[in-house]
Amino acid sequence: RTLFINKQAAEKGEQRPKNVEKTAIKRVGVLGAGMMGAGIAYVTAKGGMEVVLLDRDMPAAEKGKAYSQGIVEKGVSKGKVTKEKAEELLARIRPTTKYEDLADVDMIIEAVFEDPDVKADVIKKTEAVIRKDVIFASNTSTLPITGLAKNSVRPDQFIGVHFFSPVDKMPLVEIIPGEKSGDRALAAALDYVGMIKKTPIVVKDTRGFYTNRVVPPYLNEAMLMVKEGISPALIENASKMLGMPVGPLALVDETSLELGKRVMEATKKELGKDYKPSGVEDLFEVMVDKLGRKGRKSGGGFYDYPADGKKSLWKGIADYFPPAKTQPSADEVKERILYAQLIPAAQCYADGIVPDPQSADLGAIFGWGFAPWTGGPMSFIDTIGVETFVRKAESLAQKYGARFSPPQKFRDMAAKRETLYKAA
Repeated sequence: RTLFINKQAAEKGEQRPKNVEKTAIKRVGVLGAGMMGAGIAYVTAKGGMEVVLLDRDMPAAEKGKAYSQGIVEKGVSKGKVTKEKAEELLARIRPTTKYEDLADVDMIIEAVFEDPDVKADVIKKTEAVIRKDVIFASNTSTLPITGLAKNSVRPDQFIGVHFFSPVDKMPLVEIIPGEKSGDRALAAALDYVGMIKKTPIVVKDTRGFYTNRVVPPYLNEAMLMVKEGISPALIENASKMLGMPVGPLALVDETSLELGKRVMEATKKELGKDYKPSGVEDLFEVMVDKLGRKGRKSGGGFYDYPADGKKSLWKGIADYFPPAKTQPSADEVKERILYAQLIPAAQCYADGIVPDPQSADLGAIFGWGFAPWTGGPMSFIDTIGVETFVRKAESLAQKYGARFSPPQKFRDMAAKRETLYKAA
């Protein structure tokens, strides 16, 4: 159901406004040539569109294009792509530092630094030169679109298009309409995602959208276990037994502990007195500030990354978070890892952040690799029954804390014996 029927429906534009003509997108302006921008430029050029790749200075813009060159050269050496096709793709990417070069683009995708002031500046400079009918998409991962759209003179043409890293490998794209985003913006975003052959889900505009509201609690749970002295190898292996493609600690290293700490600090600043500590603040301080173990890109986090490429769990973790005398069973760890994802996913559905169970399931499997055999978190809850899910969540909440409490909507559903996918 999820990986075939629902995936095809999403890709065929099930959520696209029906009254809007197909958008002609021949040339796309990508703002910011960092890791995300470079990846977006590559998939856009691969989708047959021309790309104007803009950054502050030419070396940065050229480096963004070099990312695509690296991918196509690898493809040519493996015989997956012809030399001619590779050259054609690269010829479609034009690095620049001049905003005037955006004058003839059909769509903008902004992928600059996650700072509202930087984004505001870029929006104003871009809108001064682009055509009046151009849709402006922001690839922010946490900042609400409605807030960013306040910097635009045409908020009805402003929308969020959130890619996942690495862009060339990750199949999901979250599309986020802001309060004032019009049907044309939503249709254009879905048309573009269709051209680059990704799977879209449309989600509500809220801090972190869907995936970034579920992944942090899941990763935090793994880090809380490390703090409790549970063996990192047990955490990683139990997660793989559950069907996750990589263990959560490896994922923290990939996305970087430094980023986790930055997002936590930004949330704390924004929420002020309402901020609820996650319990891993001190772990971030030890790993990032004290030890400089910021994750894979800094050469080490929960894992060591030697030059030969054979990563292994860092032995030194035991010096800072000593192992507990009695270790839980693999099943207990699996359950915590699973419910640390099910609860926030259920909460997003209850809050209307994802409009239907299909989007929640697609977003989970394609966004962060939620165990595909389940069909996704909503399908899994249906499989075991909403009542069973609520009971289990309540017992975990008693044992580990309120973060495992099931949403009220699911308690109500359990009382009425309802299912998520009615008569699928």
